[in-house]
Amino acid sequence: MKTNRRCRALLAVSLNLMALLFSTTAFITTHWCEGTQRVPKPSCGKEKKTNCLNYGGNETANETNQNVVHYSWETGDDRFLFRYFHTGIWYSCEENINAAGEKCRSFIDLAPASEKGVLWLSVVSEVLYIMLLVVGFSLMCLELFHSSSVIDGLKLNAFAAVFTVLSGLLGMVAHMMYTQVFQVTVSLGPEDWRPHSWDYGWSFCLAWGSFTCCMAASVTTLNSYTKTVIEFRHKRKIFEQGFREEQNFLDQEAIKYFRERSVQSVARSGELFMDSASPRKSRLLPI
Repeated sequence: MKTNRRCRALLAVSLNLMALLFSTTAFITTHWCEGTQRVPKPSCGKEKKTNCLNYGGNETANETNQNVVHYSWETGDDRFLFRYFHTGIWYSCEENINAAGEKCRSFIDLAPASEKGVLWLSVVSEVLYIMLLVVGFSLMCLELFHSSSVIDGLKLNAFAAVFTVLSGLLGMVAHMMYTQVFQVTVSLGPEDWRPHSWDYGWSFCLAWGSFTCCMAASVTTLNSYTKTVIEFRHKRKIFEQGFREEQNFLDQEAIKYFRERSVQSVARSGELFMDSASPRKSRLLPI
């Protein structure tokens, strides 16, 4: 029983630790959603020779004189670039088409005004989700390494299961709210940011993987609690049944003993009575 309890507790701790690591990584990274944005090609210059619009004529004069009309033979999608971007809870980073590297903007500033409240609720829920995971992990570690009795272990197990379930529900709500905000931002966000195509990234997968591990840890903890209670009650029932059988056996032995004693007492009394009555009979006999 003790070995099984320890194995179940170790499994629950491992799942909770994985959920905590996944959720923390997803919270601080910017790959929840990623895709491409269609932007106009920049003008070609001395440093930009490819993926740009090359207007005819003197490039230096065209760059200095803003009133000059520029002509280009490129039309349709040839005039646009598809730059890569990735977005998280805090920032949205885009490929810099004019230089190497990326440039990032606050996703909270990009979200429409009507969705900023929902986004902040998502952020608060994510923080509470991580904090409750930490509390549940601490209780599971206490139950695994510092539990001296079965009753104390059951109490810690029950509290750990409650905190883990609550954290999982908060995490699910936070992920769904962020998804809603992002989809609304795709439609109503700034025109220079709106994606041409997008999909969910690895941070989003880590977030839902964290939720899965969290719920698995809570189910394992509840299962451990239930099995421990059932085993404890079963052992108690067997002990009480054995005690009753032993008590009944002792009672029967006592009844048998007292019955034998009473029979022996009656027999002895009869013998004494016969012994005391035999001389009187001899006196009454004729000589």
